[in-house]
Amino acid sequence: MPGAGTFRPQGPRDLSFPCLCPQIHPENMARALSPDMLATDLAYYLVRKGMPFRQAHEASGKAVFLAETKGVTLNQLSLQELQTISHLFSGDVSRVWDYGHSVEQYAALGGTARSSVDWQIGQVRALLRAQQA
Repeated sequence: MPGAGTFRPQGPRDLSFPCLCPQIHPENMARALSPDMLATDLAYYLVRKGMPFRQAHEASGKAVFLAETKGVTLNQLSLQELQTISHLFSGDVSRVWDYGHSVEQYAALGGTARSSVDWQIGQVRALLRAQQA
């Protein structure tokens, strides 16, 4: 049974029901970021350099393990340390540690890029307008 204040939509018209949305606190979100969250981005970096994903995933895991062993965050590994894992790491690996770039690189449908999110919001708004008509 739903708790007090829980809203369960019963049909398409209920999508237009106003909801209580939590406030967004960018400063809290920024504090919660961790370079370890970018381990998959590190794997994709290697894929873009020509490494098959399975191997790139393994290399990224080795980098995470190395960082944990050394007691540092993933982005604190030196280029030389990363190159002991794969020769494909080069100076441009520092771009991986850019959270904004991480978000913006996923522009496909359902992705996190601003253009993708804006499009999805537009689709929901259009659906809500159609429901209210």
